[in-house]
Order: sequence, then C-alpha cells, then structure tokens
Amino acid sequence: MTALFSPGRVVATQGAAEIPMAILMSALKRHLSGDWGDVSDGDRELNDEAVKNGDRILSAYHAPDGTKFWIITESDRSSTTFLLPDEY
Repeated sequence: MTALFSPGRVVATQGAAEIPMAILMSALKRHLSGDWGDVSDGDRELNDEAVKNGDRILSAYHAPDGTKFWIITESDRSSTTFLLPDEY
C-alpha cells in the first residue's frame, strides 16, 4: 500500500477505542490509500481534492458489528482521529 498522505499522530476517541484494533488498522490503511469508505460522491471528490491541496480528509467505515466510525485527518496532517459520528 502506498500512502497518499501522512496521518501524523493517530489517536482514537473513547467510543472508537472500543472497536478492535485490527478493524481500525485495516480502515486506516484504506483511508491512507484513498479508499474513503462509505461517503457520498461529493465527499469523495472533496477528499480527492484535499489530498492535493491540504484540506481535512474524512472517511467513513463500518465495523463487522455494524458500528459506524469515521477517520479524520487534519488539514495540517498533524493528526488523524478515529471517532464515532456521535462523538464529533
């Protein structure tokens, strides 16, 4: 896998930290490679542009139990956060 951008420091909120680490790491690999998961076409396009111009990147995934979680990489690429949508 070739990363399209640096994740910076990777952290998780309390809710997202309950998702198994293997699930989170698999999603992080997808996020870093440009597979934005379950986002709209508009958000997909915004993410593609964000890789080029340094804006915030948001991906959405589901754990096998159906739990939806997001991965957000900040525009300055200083950090990437795993979080549940209700923790935003």
